[in-house]
This record gives sequence, C-alpha cells and structure tokens, in this order.
Amino acid sequence: MRQPFIRLWLLCTLILFSAKYGLAQDPPTPYHYSIRKTAVVSHGAVVSAHPLASSAGVNILRQGGNAFDAAITTQLALAVVYPAAGNIGGGGFMVAHTAKGKNITLDFREKAPAAATRDMYLDAAGNPRTDLSQNGHLASGVPGAIAGIFAEWKYAKLPFAQLIQPAIDLAENGFAITEAEARSLNGTQTAFKKYNTVTPVFVKEGGWKAGDTLVQKELAKTLRLIRDQGAKGFYEGETARLILEEMQRGKGIITADDLKTYTAKEREPSVFPYKNYTIVTMPLPSSGGVVLQQMLKMVEDQPLGSYGFESVKAVHLMTEVERLAYADRAQYLGDRDYYSVPVDTLTSSAYLHRRMAAFQPDKAGNSKEISAGVLTAKSEETTHFEVVDEEGNAVSITTTLNGGYGSRVVVAGAGFFLNNEMDDFSVKPGVPNMYGAVGNEANAIAPGKRMLSSMTPSLVLDKGKVYLVVGTPGGTTITTSVFQTLVDILDFNLSPEDAVNKPKFHHQWLPDELFVEAGFPADIREQLKAMGYTITQRGSIGRTEVIKVQPGREHKIEAVGDGRGDDTADGY
Repeated sequence: MRQPFIRLWLLCTLILFSAKYGLAQDPPTPYHYSIRKTAVVSHGAVVSAHPLASSAGVNILRQGGNAFDAAITTQLALAVVYPAAGNIGGGGFMVAHTAKGKNITLDFREKAPAAATRDMYLDAAGNPRTDLSQNGHLASGVPGAIAGIFAEWKYAKLPFAQLIQPAIDLAENGFAITEAEARSLNGTQTAFKKYNTVTPVFVKEGGWKAGDTLVQKELAKTLRLIRDQGAKGFYEGETARLILEEMQRGKGIITADDLKTYTAKEREPSVFPYKNYTIVTMPLPSSGGVVLQQMLKMVEDQPLGSYGFESVKAVHLMTEVERLAYADRAQYLGDRDYYSVPVDTLTSSAYLHRRMAAFQPDKAGNSKEISAGVLTAKSEETTHFEVVDEEGNAVSITTTLNGGYGSRVVVAGAGFFLNNEMDDFSVKPGVPNMYGAVGNEANAIAPGKRMLSSMTPSLVLDKGKVYLVVGTPGGTTITTSVFQTLVDILDFNLSPEDAVNKPKFHHQWLPDELFVEAGFPADIREQLKAMGYTITQRGSIGRTEVIKVQPGREHKIEAVGDGRGDDTADGY
C-alpha cells in the first residue's frame, strides 16, 4: 500500500508545483491555454501581457533562438492577441544586455508627422482640443514598431520568417479571447464605431464574451507582407497605401514620406550605479532614464531598508522624491534631438542634494510651493515584456499605442490600430495630457520630433551580469512603479512576486495627490493624511513584469507576471 500512496503523493505535488511555477501538462493552443503567474526555470523565460505571446516566445527559445529572437516573436504575437496595447501601429523602447556584456538601448518611439505644428490642437481662441490629440486620425504619430523590430533582428539568430509565423497563424486562424479582453472590447465598442471609417473586426453586435474566437484576416495579410518584404512591407507598398487612404478618409496628416523616412535609433544607454548594482535604462525621449536615476539617487543614502516596506517613513520619502523628479520632468524633459536637455546636471549629486533640501521628514510637500529645480549649469495603455535566455542575453521592451486601442482607429484593409501618441506632446504649456502630465517648451510639438515618454524598460546588473529585468505599462505611473519595484527588491528584500503584486502608490507633482491602490494599508493612509497628503484610491497601477536571474552554476531564472491582468510567465 505504501508505494501507491507515495506515487499519489508525488503526482499531487507535481500538479501543485506545475500550477504555481508554470510547468504545463499539455502545450497551450490558441483555444486552450492558461494564465501562469510564476515560472522558475533554468534555460530561458518570457513574461508578457498574454499567455499565447509568452508561449510563442518560449517556443522560439526551444527552437534555438536567443532572447532577441524570442522578444521579436513575443512582440509580434502581442500585436495579434493583445490589440489594446500590443501593436504594429505604435512604438516603444528596448533595453538589452548581450551575453558578451554590451548594453543596448533602441528607440522606436513614434514621431510627429512633417505637417505637424506647435499649436495644431488649439482652437481659434487658444483653447486646447485634447479630443483631437487623443482620438481619431489626427492623434496618430508615425509608427515605429516595425522599424524597431527589424533593428532588434540584427542581434537575433533565426530567420525572420520563422519569428513572425506564430503571429500570422494567430491572426489568420484566430484565438479564444479571455474574460478581460472581452470586457475591454465591449467597453470600447462605441468608440470603435465613432472613429472608424470602415467597421473593424473588433465591433461585434451583441458584444464579446470569454471564449469567443477573434480572427484578424486583414492583420494576417499585413504580417505576411512584412514577412516577405521586410520593413518595406509596412512603410511602403500596399500597407503604406492603406495607411494613407485611412488618413485621407479621416483627415489625418501622416504622408508617404513620413512613413518611408522613419528610422529606429540606437541611443546611448542610461547607465548608473545604485549601491552595489548597476542600473541600465532608457535615455530620452523616454523620461524614465532621467526620472528613475533622479529618484534612486535621492534615496540612495537614506536608510530605506531600516524603515521597512510600506512604512510611513518609507512611503513619505519615496513620494517626495517622486514629486521632485516629476516637477523637473514637466519643465525640462523632451526629445534631445530637438531640444537641449541638461541631463548631466539634472542627475548630478550636487543638484539632487539641493533638491532634497525641500524634503521635510514629518510633513507632506506642497506642489504649489515645490516646482522644478533651478539649474546653475547646463530631461495608460502600454504593454511590457521581457526575455532572458541561457546564454546570458536579456531583453526588456515596452511598447505602446498610448491610450487603450490608441486612437481607436483601425487601418481599413490592414487590420491594425493606429496610436494616439500626439497627446504625449505638450499641446499647450501647463495643460495636462490624458495621464495628467503637464509639459513645457521642451516637449512642444515639432515636425519629426519624438514625443516624451514615461516608458522605463530597465535592467539591473550585479558584477556585470544580469540580475533583474523589469518594466511595466501604466502611463505616467510607469517610472514610479519601476522605482518602487527596484527598491522593494534591492532595499526591502521582497521576493519578485511580492514586489510585483503588493499595492503600489504614485505621485507625479501635478495633480498634488498621492494615488494608492486598493489594499494599501489603511493605517498608513491615515498617518499620511495626518502629515498633509491628499490621498486618492484608484484602479490598478501598472502591470509589472520581473525576471530575476540567480547567480550560480544552476542558472536559476525566476519570472513573475503581474496579477493585475492576464500577464503570464513562461519558460523551460
């Protein structure tokens, strides 16, 4: 009797272990798949916003691809299975570290069309028309995602046709949508009907429900053109023609020349020390490289670890450095190709020491009194995914359409959403965008300029080797979420799972409110209110992904997907 009991015990243990750590009994299919939040593996891991995208990336690792191969496949699959944010009609940033020790940052952020003007969203009286910067054809910048993918490919190993085929199959044959996707699509039906000149496949009379199959034949055709013709299959030829026809029908301003001349750019990475670690993140036009560096440097010499996670002292200190950094963001940060941004000064120890002079340990700051620093010398719908392979390559990518489903416009005949990134410019000094962020001259609209972003894909190196890969969507909450996640792991010694899923908070200078998630400790809220904070509970803050690489011969990789969505960790 003992042996059958032991076998039964081992089987139950394996099932429980599989459920927790993502060891699938059967390979997922487009119609039968599960969401797994953690994976502890030894070869390679992928974390993304959708289980089918994560699975596609892991399959490429199994086929001999490296982290860059898997990232390309994951990115293209997200464009199919996560239409609210995964995209080929938007843009983003990549931060990567190669097995040979090279840090890479790639900018494929959208650009303002050549016909864009500084005051294009102001009416005759000078009032902002944010309805035009946020919805419809005029809200779109020139997409950079496909140019970015081909710029990534030079670091990959496998043929491009092999990397894009999973996305083509998912678009052509369809997949079963999740409950969250059905809810999201149903909540946007009115906007789809209002802003599209031709009814897209995302409109369904009677509404969507979990398990329904979403087939995207037009998107499959577009992906095949990219497979067969490379980047020209998007920026020229039939797809470009369809984009231009869409612009003409909806009075947009993207031209053939805007598309043909778009290029992705490799930037100099933002690399700086934090305690015994090295942080690698994205430079401008992502504000993250400046703001994250400012915040970490302002807390580096503070005894955060002794304060304790989500203690009043820790939350107060971290909130105030968020306030200071975001005040600087509003005043000084923009595209350095178009505006002189004093990054070295903004991130210098002397400047940040002066900024911290405003900090009061027992009292909330006041954003009416605290503004951008004085320089004495001369920086919410998105998706993030990340990959680590057994060779030592790590890729962290954040891409976006800006708002959920971007401009809500689908290119008729091509099947993909266009972004609404023009709203990330400062349409008028001091006027907040859809995320409440204000800007100034540094982020004013100009032809060909890249709009300021909050996307902060990041890596942490320990003795030159990848230790953490982190990033999140979430508009202006992105950089504070990455900041908190890093502090949670590096200072408070939280597990990656807790650092991802514990309640987060956010302050961005204006509005002068401390936003907290449900579940944030009630007693801490009350103590912070007594210090003078205005506290507002809001919905989810970001959907953070973390991969932690444990040193040693076993090459243990721990991947965590955020519990706030369908995010899935996978690996082998």
